[in-house]
Amino acid sequence: MASNPPAPEAPFKPSDTFAYGGTHTDEGPFEEWNPTAESIRPVRGRHRVSKQRGGGLARSSTVLGVGVIAAVGAGGMASAQAGKPPVSISMPDLPNVGSLISDEETPQGSATPLSSIGMTTADTEQGGADAGEALRARIMAQVEQQQDQAESKAEAAAVAAAEKAAAEAAAKAEKEAEAKAEAAKKKAEEEAAKKAEAERLAELARQYALPTSSYTISSTFGQAGAYWSSGQHTGLDFAAPTGTLIKAVHTGTITSAGWDGSYGYKTVLTLDDGTEIWYAHQSSISVSVGQKVNTGDVIGRVGSTGNSTGAHLHLEVHPGGSSSGVDPMAWLRDKGLNP
Repeated sequence: MASNPPAPEAPFKPSDTFAYGGTHTDEGPFEEWNPTAESIRPVRGRHRVSKQRGGGLARSSTVLGVGVIAAVGAGGMASAQAGKPPVSISMPDLPNVGSLISDEETPQGSATPLSSIGMTTADTEQGGADAGEALRARIMAQVEQQQDQAESKAEAAAVAAAEKAAAEAAAKAEKEAEAKAEAAKKKAEEEAAKKAEAERLAELARQYALPTSSYTISSTFGQAGAYWSSGQHTGLDFAAPTGTLIKAVHTGTITSAGWDGSYGYKTVLTLDDGTEIWYAHQSSISVSVGQKVNTGDVIGRVGSTGNSTGAHLHLEVHPGGSSSGVDPMAWLRDKGLNP
């Protein structure tokens, strides 16, 4: 850093000097020196600081500091414009104005660079590396944040899917349980109905009886053939030996007993509900009209009278006394009997 040259010394001229106790003649005489602009002209490119006293000293120090800062800035700008690498410039520890005035306050100067103009290439690269590292860290933080968000979203979706699957599985299990319960209930109801029907039929079986025993079913209801005037069979035939006992199928009253053309000897038993039971082709009749009979009572014997091709009992069922009959097989089964 450039420094100011000392001011030229005044020519020595001995003169009388006053002192205590007398005059010192060996120190004089002196000539008076008055500085001029020509005698103190500063060297080119350097700063001239004139010596001042009192308040002028503070102002000259301030001017000196401003000049130094301007010179440093100008040198840095010139270096930057010339494309040369920056040179680190720092301020020297200059005496504070207050230190020149008072011995009590002595603030120290600072060696901190005034700007980044004076940074070296290594410093610049270090600063760029630090900035790049900071940018990289920020980008990585953003990436991690996005990954965390994506993972959180995926986890939430997985949890929602699991909850949905669990809900569907629970609903399916509940539906299956309901179906099983309904099936079990239906089965139980069916079993109960079957049991009730069996009990009903058992009770009816104690009230109803088959018309004969030791028989064989030879012809069924509705069977077609030339043997019947209507073209089809109107009853149920129990083939049995002549003389086999014929019984009342249920409690009722004898409303007809005697010969009836192609039916031979026929007996009509009217039940309490109005149903008529016809017994035909008998070899003999054991009851009379108006007689009350109970289930299982003997009302005649098997024969082959009338339009018959062999010994058998022709049985017909006429609900409510109607002229047309129903299937005796189905009717007997409905009463708990199995012909």
